[in-house]
Amino acid sequence: MPLMGSLYIGASGLQTSQNALNTTAHNLSNMETTGYVRQQVQQGSRRYVTLSTDPKSISNKQYGLGVSYSRVKQVRDYFLDKTFRRESGRSMFYEVSTEVMEEVESQLGEMNGEAFQNTLEDFWTAVQELAKDPASSVTQGLLVQRAEEFVLRASAVYDGLASYQDNLNIQIRQQVDKINDYGKKLVALNEKIRTIEAGNVEQANDLRDARNQLLDELSELADMNFGEDIFGNIWVQIEGVDFVKGEKCFQMDVDVDPTTGFYTPFWPMNASYTVNENGTRNYNIDGAEVFDLSRKISTDLNTDIGGLKAMLLARGDHRADYTDMSEENYDSVSQSVIMNIQAEFDQLIHGVAVKVNEILGDAAGAKTLGTGETLTVPDADGNMVTLGEGDKYWEVDSNGYMRKDDGSPIQMFGKVATEGYRKVTGTLTDAAGNTTTKEYWVYNPEILNGPNGKPQTETLYSVKNLQVDPELAQKPGMLGFRLEDGSEDKATAETLKAAFMEESYTLNPNVKKRTTFVDYYTDLVSQIANTGYVNRRIYENQQNTVEATESARQQVIGVSSDEELSNMIRFQNAYNASSRYINVVDEMLEHILNTLGA
Repeated sequence: MPLMGSLYIGASGLQTSQNALNTTAHNLSNMETTGYVRQQVQQGSRRYVTLSTDPKSISNKQYGLGVSYSRVKQVRDYFLDKTFRRESGRSMFYEVSTEVMEEVESQLGEMNGEAFQNTLEDFWTAVQELAKDPASSVTQGLLVQRAEEFVLRASAVYDGLASYQDNLNIQIRQQVDKINDYGKKLVALNEKIRTIEAGNVEQANDLRDARNQLLDELSELADMNFGEDIFGNIWVQIEGVDFVKGEKCFQMDVDVDPTTGFYTPFWPMNASYTVNENGTRNYNIDGAEVFDLSRKISTDLNTDIGGLKAMLLARGDHRADYTDMSEENYDSVSQSVIMNIQAEFDQLIHGVAVKVNEILGDAAGAKTLGTGETLTVPDADGNMVTLGEGDKYWEVDSNGYMRKDDGSPIQMFGKVATEGYRKVTGTLTDAAGNTTTKEYWVYNPEILNGPNGKPQTETLYSVKNLQVDPELAQKPGMLGFRLEDGSEDKATAETLKAAFMEESYTLNPNVKKRTTFVDYYTDLVSQIANTGYVNRRIYENQQNTVEATESARQQVIGVSSDEELSNMIRFQNAYNASSRYINVVDEMLEHILNTLGA
């Protein structure tokens, strides 16, 4: 081997060892950097020079030209990354679900320091006291006062739930913006990495670390799939739809419900649209929604992944009320924590209001249409409608017991927007076909199927539209509870008491247990507590899974100070050996030159 060539061999050793030392130092200095992945030096040999070949020999006579610094590679495990991101998204789903349940528990459990349970029990106590002494102005006043507190605090609970829906709605918009921001950053990093690695000379490892950290964070928000193409670009799909691909980010947008203001994430590229006069696009998002919220939430189906989906499910798509508790409507609210609680809670308030009003209405002389009897009356729009068997009406010329000055039956609970009763001129037809036309009082009906199939809220005995009758609130003595002969109306008071003890109510169509008004609320709170406990346990178990996966991942990608210090000593010794080698060759050359020169 030529001595001058030996210098190049030594120089290659110096250069390679120095680069390896720099890589080791880089690893050590980034031990605490979030998302950093340890880098590993790969070395190779330069080409060999063949001096001679001999078929009889085991090998040819060759000498090498030194060591080469091949590349610095990241040490990652694709399958651990995929598992970590999937389980991290599932963990975030149940974390959000747990936080929502805790907030709902807080809304129901405390109201300015007083639980709603106490308000309901106070109303029940007032009913019991009325049953003991129904003609007392004190017990009547207490009953009306407790009814007002009942309505006021029920409204506060419902408003709190609605406010939390709005809070989640704001967070949903923020999360969509955050996802879009991640997409734009991934596209920018794709371009930088592609530019740096185009010549196959250098690896953009630090930029890859930043990109992988973005993927880790994005995986918490939505169910995503990812991979890398042959050009070094990362591609990302969210809920099976392309989000980042090459140089493009297909951003999400949000559709705003004109009634509720609720945001619905959708893919603009999959939605049809029209353009109005000022150039603004009006999207039809049917089939373009990012999330299919109608699918059953299941780990087996991987439908329980992503914090954004959990927020959308928890918020729901409208303010629910008792009309959503019907078997045909319940599926639309059952998966939403807040809508389910709103509907169940409103069902309790509606049940109490309607039952109390019904009892007072019966006391005011209600008559019930029997078999073959009808009452034809105009509706609010003047169209004639026919009441039939089981429907109630009140004669205008009946006695004044449980009636207001205008003759209408007294209601404990009234509607804010409409009257509970209306006076009409109707035709009563008996079973024999005889007719009588005169004025009657009838219920102002609840219109459950209004425009666009939505209930007309202003006609409902719902917490959103409920108040204690203003006139009764001013004059509780209107109740009287004294019959025409001057005796106490204990029967009506006892009927009120029995109504609160009657086990006739269920939380929702899927629950078979029947309960009383007071126990209904207790069961409602217990249901929330149990669901919250289950979500908390799932979340904690999921956290353990994430931590175990991250621990396994860190064993691959994490920087070990002991290992790096060992590498530093090894590369330092290699550097020193190359240095000594060069010194020896230098001394040999000096000796030869001096000797020849002499």
